[in-house]
Amino acid sequence: IDDQVPNFCITPREIMCGLAKVNKMLNLPHTIHLHTNNLGLPGNYATTLDTMRCLESVATGDKPVAHITHLQFSSFAGDDWRTMRSGAEEVAKYIDNHNHITFDMGQIIFTDTTTMTADGPFEYTLYELSGHKWVNSDVETETSGGIIPFHYKRNNVVNATQWSIALELALLVNDPWKWCMTTDHPNGGPFTAYPKIIAWLTSKKARAATLKKCHKKAQKRSLLPSVERELSLYDLAIVTRAGQAKTLGLKNKGQLGIGADADVAIFSLNPEKIDIARKYKTVRRAFGDAAYTIKDGKIVVKDGEILQQVDGRTIWLDVQTAEQVTVDEEMKRRFKEYWTVEYENYPVTDHYIKVSDPITIKAEV
Repeated sequence: IDDQVPNFCITPREIMCGLAKVNKMLNLPHTIHLHTNNLGLPGNYATTLDTMRCLESVATGDKPVAHITHLQFSSFAGDDWRTMRSGAEEVAKYIDNHNHITFDMGQIIFTDTTTMTADGPFEYTLYELSGHKWVNSDVETETSGGIIPFHYKRNNVVNATQWSIALELALLVNDPWKWCMTTDHPNGGPFTAYPKIIAWLTSKKARAATLKKCHKKAQKRSLLPSVERELSLYDLAIVTRAGQAKTLGLKNKGQLGIGADADVAIFSLNPEKIDIARKYKTVRRAFGDAAYTIKDGKIVVKDGEILQQVDGRTIWLDVQTAEQVTVDEEMKRRFKEYWTVEYENYPVTDHYIKVSDPITIKAEV
């Protein structure tokens, strides 16, 4: 993180700390969304630890300053693919003892999926690993969007180890408010597989049933057999709803208090009648088919039948500064000098927003 970015005379450390400081100055309700360097490469857990340590200098109190996304892909130990193993224990221990970082899992699912990202080097690595076609397109962004068909296999030692790493991270970090359940859709697998992840998180028996079908080397390298923890439904509500709302700074989401947005999912599952750790297949089925889905207080789905459509809101930040910010010709010139996107195409104008829901923020500048 201290190597200079070619042609820009700046280091990743300076970029990350600088963005985190600006984020605090603007009083934004969410932290910076961070992809670590060396993502998807053996041994990258050391880079992840360095990244988290460097952000300690920006942190004040217990408030997070960065959210590391799909952390599983950034928690590999080993020197190469042959020796690749989990670095989750070291990463989880650090996060457990510090409050300035949140993360999401990036759980992989043993299925067909596609990787879809603007991270060109990562797509190239997957292309070399899989031998599948790499579809790359130059679009109007700072990088190029790429897609690769991918199949995560239980009998592939790397894939099986990745599966274990994500669960290890989630289960070894004691505070459920520090992480969110994700697959990095579609890169780790489709979000429709969330019920499977829920079963693995709430049941050691479910984890063991999957692990025993995995590559023998991955079984030996996995920490899961020694992990007794099973999430409660309360924990699950945090890592799938409340935690995301808190991480994003959405005060009316992820809770059932007076004045909260009435976004509710109701499932046919009674924890007083079944042991969710033992009956994990029942849990998986229940979370795969909500009895009711309620959006803004309106029932939109009942027992799998769509009843109505509700237009979603576009939530955006209205940042108030001490002095009105004006875009002069010099700023436009510098914009054009450093960006590939034209300034005129950068703003999102009002006519694109059907239901506007601004959050007004008073910045410290």
